[in-house]
Amino acid sequence: MRILGINAVFHDPAAALVVDGEIVAAAEEERFSRRKHGKQAVPFSTWEQPAQAAAWCLAQAGLSAKDLDAVGYSYDPALVEPGLPGHDPSGEELRTEFAKRAPLFLKSALPGLDPGIVKFVRHHVAHAASAALAAPFGDCAVLVADGRGESTSYLAGEYRDGRFKELAAQKLPHSLGLLYEDLTEHCGFARSSDEYKVMALASYGKPEFLDELCEHVHVTGDGGFHASGVDLAALAPRRGPGEELTRRHADLAASVQKVLEDILLELTDWLHEATGQRDLALAGGIALNCVANTRLHAEGPFERIWVQPAAGDAGTALGAALQLAADAGERGAPMGDAGLGRGWTDEELEEILVKAKLPYERPDDLAETVAEALANDEVIAWFQGRAEFGPRALGHRSLLAHPGRKANLERLNDVKGREQFRPVAPMVRAERAAEIFTRGPLPSPYMLFVHDVAEDWRDRIPAVTHVDGTARVQTVEERENPVLARMLAGFERRTGLPVVINTSLNTAGRPMVDSPRDALECFGSAPIDLLALGPFVLRRPRTTRPGAASPEEKEVP
Repeated sequence: MRILGINAVFHDPAAALVVDGEIVAAAEEERFSRRKHGKQAVPFSTWEQPAQAAAWCLAQAGLSAKDLDAVGYSYDPALVEPGLPGHDPSGEELRTEFAKRAPLFLKSALPGLDPGIVKFVRHHVAHAASAALAAPFGDCAVLVADGRGESTSYLAGEYRDGRFKELAAQKLPHSLGLLYEDLTEHCGFARSSDEYKVMALASYGKPEFLDELCEHVHVTGDGGFHASGVDLAALAPRRGPGEELTRRHADLAASVQKVLEDILLELTDWLHEATGQRDLALAGGIALNCVANTRLHAEGPFERIWVQPAAGDAGTALGAALQLAADAGERGAPMGDAGLGRGWTDEELEEILVKAKLPYERPDDLAETVAEALANDEVIAWFQGRAEFGPRALGHRSLLAHPGRKANLERLNDVKGREQFRPVAPMVRAERAAEIFTRGPLPSPYMLFVHDVAEDWRDRIPAVTHVDGTARVQTVEERENPVLARMLAGFERRTGLPVVINTSLNTAGRPMVDSPRDALECFGSAPIDLLALGPFVLRRPRTTRPGAASPEEKEVP
């Protein structure tokens, strides 16, 4: 079957294509529209469909809308309970009505589509399928937690032989995700967008408000929890945008983070006992909390944990398609590399450079050229292969730098135009990771767990060691990404460090770079020293650095 998955209700609209159970393509609308998160997470935006992402997914497979057998829409308006606390009182009816009309909106967005093939898939089931049906193991337990779906905020169960069995769900208004969103807004950040900033901020504080929070946030013993009625203003003052962050804000963030982790641990204990499964798959916005994920790995009952790289709402597009495929008896291979988005051939990239009238070179060995530049403390924009699906830069659309220079943390935050408390991540050769990073699972290819940095390495890689002694690690396997692995090996030969800084290739408020044009615009507007665009290299105008490769440069007329 040829099945298109669509996420369009809340935020991060996305599309994914599954053919005969196999994942063919997946992309977020923001990468095409260049609008962060694709749209506002408000009821009146529910009519907007990921038209560009969907059209690209179809084109990638050589299909048109009329060739589809089914479309999975990751929200079922029939499951909405009107008037339920936790719904948007100013527009929930509008959101529900627009969701009901999704088949007609999709017909308009994708000419030739038969609206009769659009199937509604429960939001949290789509999340669950995106993890469990894409995981590298078979039968498993699955846990989903986010802000909200139709009328719930959490789902726990298991998959056996591709079939989902629900064991617990939590009805609104109780929501761990909404609590974290409330905290994000209270700390002066953008709701449904900047929750990762709060996770970083938590490392600077202490959980001083734990007792007060636990009165309102606790498990109920039946696989669910209570999470409602927290008065954040009684614990720390509300911060306006641009106002100073205080110690009380950091302590509040640390307190909510600790409560979240504790609740998740208790829920996974319950789920493990209820299922007897060895393995756990995670999805939902809460599954992007890599600090909590590591506690589940280190202290929880499951032997293996796999997190969907696109764990947020974008991933429900993939999950909706996978669930419909599984319902039809189709089960493909596990998800491997997250590079499911757009890519360009070398010939297409060179044509773009020629049209842009930019000087460029094609070095004999791209990996060694970039390793030399990094060793010389240059900032590198790395654009290779197909774009990542999900919010993490995984060596396809990345900014790279030297981790041994502590000042490079501030330098990269300045390049990106973001807050100085934000960490950057280490990219490490998989075979060297265990001697440097502990506590989190290894390998860790999707940057979804934190690891403790070994004491004798913290001074050697200070730029990627967070204030609490941890780092959000991405491991690189040579068989999966040979050019990136060879670049890391070349950097280690020059510096003795098997680690490179990796952060997303974008600037504050902009989506991650997706196309060559995006990369050229970012390179032209930010203080980046070198752009590795496929096999080609573009440099800032300056003399060749000592020891760098010196291939013949092609001057464009």
